[in-house]
Amino acid sequence: QVELMESGGGSVQAGGSLRLSCEISVYNYRSNCIGWFRQAPGKEREGLGALDILANKTYYSDSVKGRFTISRGYAKTRVYLQMNSLKPEDTAVYYCAARRVCLRIGNDYEYNFWGQGTQVSVSG
Repeated sequence: QVELMESGGGSVQAGGSLRLSCEISVYNYRSNCIGWFRQAPGKEREGLGALDILANKTYYSDSVKGRFTISRGYAKTRVYLQMNSLKPEDTAVYYCAARRVCLRIGNDYEYNFWGQGTQVSVSG
């Protein structure tokens, strides 16, 4: 079983930055690919990006490419989502999720383990 926990959400003004963290209970073959998703009220869950931890390779959606950056800590049990130039439309609950393989971001149903989510609110 892999457990994930997001942190770092909060409220920020448009143009500001936030860094979300995803703490992973154990790094193994089942948690090698960490994806970041978000869900705004009344909208479907959206895939933002993913990180292959072993290969240190990232994938991004067009909607956040150039503004958001995914990285990992040295111990491979923490993955970050750095969000810059935030816009009001970035307001959502943000989730990290884990699966075995990263060939692309993938759909949410392809991920096996999920965190509880953290709220990001952008005003202005």
